[in-house]
Amino acid sequence: MSERKVRVRYAPSPTGEPHVGNIRTALFDWLFARQTGGDFIIRVEDTDQARRVDGAIELQKESLKWLKLDWDEGLGENGGSGPYVQSERLEYYANAVSRLITTGAAYKCFCPPERLESLRESQKQQKASRLGYDGKCRSLKKEKLQKMESESTPFVVRFLMPDKGVSQIDDLVRGKIEFDNELVEDFVILKADGFPTYHLASVVDDHYMGITHVFRGEEWVSSIPRHVQIYRAFDWETPIYAHLPTILAPDKTKLSKRHGATSVLEYKERGYLPDAVVNFLSLLGWSLDGETEIISRDDLVDHFNPLRINSAGAVFDIEKLDWMNGYYIRELSEEELGSELFDFWTEFPPKEFDIVPTFENAVEVAGLVRERLKTLSDAAPLASFIFKNEIVYTSEELIQKGMDSQQTRNLLIRAREILSSMNIFISDEIEADLRKLAGDVDVKVGQLLGTIRLATSGQRVSPPLFGSLEILGRDRVVVLLDNAIEILAGDVNS
Repeated sequence: MSERKVRVRYAPSPTGEPHVGNIRTALFDWLFARQTGGDFIIRVEDTDQARRVDGAIELQKESLKWLKLDWDEGLGENGGSGPYVQSERLEYYANAVSRLITTGAAYKCFCPPERLESLRESQKQQKASRLGYDGKCRSLKKEKLQKMESESTPFVVRFLMPDKGVSQIDDLVRGKIEFDNELVEDFVILKADGFPTYHLASVVDDHYMGITHVFRGEEWVSSIPRHVQIYRAFDWETPIYAHLPTILAPDKTKLSKRHGATSVLEYKERGYLPDAVVNFLSLLGWSLDGETEIISRDDLVDHFNPLRINSAGAVFDIEKLDWMNGYYIRELSEEELGSELFDFWTEFPPKEFDIVPTFENAVEVAGLVRERLKTLSDAAPLASFIFKNEIVYTSEELIQKGMDSQQTRNLLIRAREILSSMNIFISDEIEADLRKLAGDVDVKVGQLLGTIRLATSGQRVSPPLFGSLEILGRDRVVVLLDNAIEILAGDVNS
C-alpha cells in the first residue's frame, strides 16, 4: 500500500442515472477513504459531450446523499485540486498533449474516418494479429505536417505506444497484470473536437489531484497498458489500482435492466433503507470473513480492506437484499420506523391513500406492520384502510364460513354495541371484549374477527386486528360497522 495520504476519486459521467455498479465503486472508494483517514473526491467526467444528459450529476449527488456517502472535494465541496469537472479542465489536457507531442510521445493523425474503417475491414479479412491503427501518421514529414495544418485538416492526437516491452501493474484485486505493448495500437488521446479521451483525461486528473488509489470496474482492465504508458511518458507516479468484479444477475449474466432495477434511486423509491443498501452493496465482491452478512456502517469502515475484494463476479441477489432490508427495518424502534415511513410517504405518496398520514399516524402504523415488512413500500397496502375515505367489499365477503347474512348482521350489531360503549379504546381491552362476545354468542373467534376485519379494512389479511381498530379509533370503527350492518340488511330483507 502507498505511504502517501490516501486520496480516492469517484468519477461519474453525466450520461444517465447512477446504477448499482457505479455506486458500488463509490462505496468502496468511500470506505477506503474513511478507513484510512484519507480523502474521497468526486470528479465529473464529461468529455463525451454527445452522451451528456441534463440533470444526471444531480442524480449522482442525490444517490450519494441518500446513502450517506459524504465527500471531501468536488460537487460543491472545494479543495485545492479543482476544478472538478473535466470540461472545465481543458487547459490541463491541452498542456499535457503539447508536452507529449514535444517529447515525441504523441503525434497528430490526419487519417479520415473512411480510411480507418477500410483499414479495420482489411485487417479482419487478413486475420491480422492486431486490429487497429497502423501508425501511418507516426512519421509524417515536416513539410507534409505543416501543409495539413495550414489547410486546417481535421486531426486527432494519438499516443505513440512502444513496439516492445510490457506494461504491468500489481492490482490489489487481481495481483500482477501485464500486457505486451506491441498488441496495443497508437490510441487517440485528443479528439477532433478538442476534448480529451478518457485515457488522457483520467491520467492527467488523477495526477494533478494526487489520487493514490483507483477503484474501477474490471471492464477497464484493457486500458492498463495505455494508462501505464502515459504515466511513464510524463515520468509520473502511477496510482495503485483495484479492478472490481462485475456485478452479475442470478443467471450469472451481467446485471442489466431486464433483470429488474439497476438505478440506485429506484431502490430508494421501492422503500429500501440506505444502511441496508450500503451493507448489501459492500458484500458484492468484498467480505469481512466470508460468513458475516449483517455489518454496520461503522464496522464496514473499521474493517474494510481492498485486499479482501474477490476477483470473481458478484451476484446481485434481490431476495438477499429483501431479507437484509427486512432485518434493518425490524431493528428500528417504532418511532424510527415511523419517521422512515412518514418521510417515504411524503416523498412517494402511496396511490392507496385518500388521506395524508401525519407523523403520529406513521408511528402508529409502524408498530402494527413492522414484523411484516421487507421494504417501506410494503406498508401502504397493509395499512391502506386506515387512510381511505371508503372501504369497499361485498356482502358475501363479510359472511364467514358456516354463517349466513342474518347471523353475521346480528353479530356485527352486538360487536358495535360493545365497542361503541368502551371508555378506553385500546387493543388489549378491544381484544378481551371481542373474545368474550364470541363466547357469549357461541361463535368461533375466527368467525367474529374475520367479519370485523372485512368490515373495517376490506381485507382478508391485514395487520393485527386489535391494534388496527385502536388506530382507527372508536368513532371510525363504529361508522364502518354501521356501514357493514346496512349492507347486510339488504341481503336479509331480500
